Amino acid sequence: MTYQETCEYLYSQMPMFERQGASGYKEGLSNTHALDEHFGHPHRAFTTIHVGGTNGKGSVSHTLASVLQACGMRVGLYTSPHLVDFRERIRINGEPVSEQYVMDFVEQEREFFEPLHPSFFEVTTALAFKYFRDMAVDVAVVEVGLGGRLDCTNIISPVLSVITNISFDHTQFLGDTLAKIASEKAGIIKPGVPVVIGETQAETRPVFECKASETHSPILFAEDSLEVLSATMLPDGGMHYVTRHYGELDGDLGGIYQQKNMNTVLQAVGILLERGILAPASDIKALLAAGISHVTTHTGLTGRWQITSRAPLVVCDTGHNVGGWQYLSRQLAMVECEQMHIVFGMVNDKDINSVLDLLPHHARYYFTKAASKRALPETRVQELARQHGLSGNCYPTVSEAYNAALKCASKEDFIFVGGSSYVVGDFLKTCI
Repeated sequence: MTYQETCEYLYSQMPMFERQGASGYKEGLSNTHALDEHFGHPHRAFTTIHVGGTNGKGSVSHTLASVLQACGMRVGLYTSPHLVDFRERIRINGEPVSEQYVMDFVEQEREFFEPLHPSFFEVTTALAFKYFRDMAVDVAVVEVGLGGRLDCTNIISPVLSVITNISFDHTQFLGDTLAKIASEKAGIIKPGVPVVIGETQAETRPVFECKASETHSPILFAEDSLEVLSATMLPDGGMHYVTRHYGELDGDLGGIYQQKNMNTVLQAVGILLERGILAPASDIKALLAAGISHVTTHTGLTGRWQITSRAPLVVCDTGHNVGGWQYLSRQLAMVECEQMHIVFGMVNDKDINSVLDLLPHHARYYFTKAASKRALPETRVQELARQHGLSGNCYPTVSEAYNAALKCASKEDFIFVGGSSYVVGDFLKTCI
């Protein structure tokens, strides 16, 4: 099989939550343990950092990986979903896994894993852990796929766990209250392993405290001891931070939500220094600054308030649930422009009505759907949007919607593309 045929095999032959929704989700770790044993427990060959949460875990994972890389380490990074190419999920020092490695893995191992009927994510996780061992990484930053307790990344024994925040998402699997969701996310807290919690609510904080007490895990609530004292947006789209212990830092990731992510990252860095994972070098401030200012070039991260054009100003962002849009709506309100154009679509298992409540009424909308079976039809998005006082036309593809917005926009206008990771993925794939 070619690389593209191999990817299609992985997408089509195995249950895949990202394409199929609930029918593609497999609960339990039996397949994960079977794959792990078959490959000789590869995750035990390198140090790991585990990152979970509802929103921000991708930015936190990539930023931590960039900092570790700036400090001279060989860093594996496992994240999901990918936006354009499957290989984005598995990187070492920013370089995606090779097409040949993916092809060889599937060809050589399918005879073993096919009878297990594993999910796409189970096989991908096994591939990532084997690759990191084969390539002799020093440390791997591993992002949780969905939830935590039963996520197939949860077989690792990390030196640090990080949980960014809790909001309503994937409630059909994780529970219909914040406390229930927090309980699932808290499943990555391991005995004696320190954990950093980025944000809490009244319902979630006791859940984390109880779990950490049960496992005798040192717990640090990042919001209780702010490392980031202030944050302001930079003209290039990044953020300028004033910190308590590391001076002033410029980050290349955009979005006002990055302030909380950066506070979480810096608290995690403090623990890594205390634990000797990061050497307390005299130039740690310079190394930290280098890591935080080069996240996108070090790790290849895209889709976080990413500016793709200046005239008109075009931004895409992968925020896709209420928690994410609470920040995005505030940021959109800060944009100064003649006319705002929003290319918008969502998938069918998100709380679209709550998101629509947060969208600006003065914008012109271009309702669309991503090339995913989970995507809501653009006509349905338009129908629901009208009930919230939002108006616009429908377009069957993201590229058609974006090109229509581009045609209508003047150089002084602003175009935003988002609502779903898959909308952003299609935009980056077909329009940039």
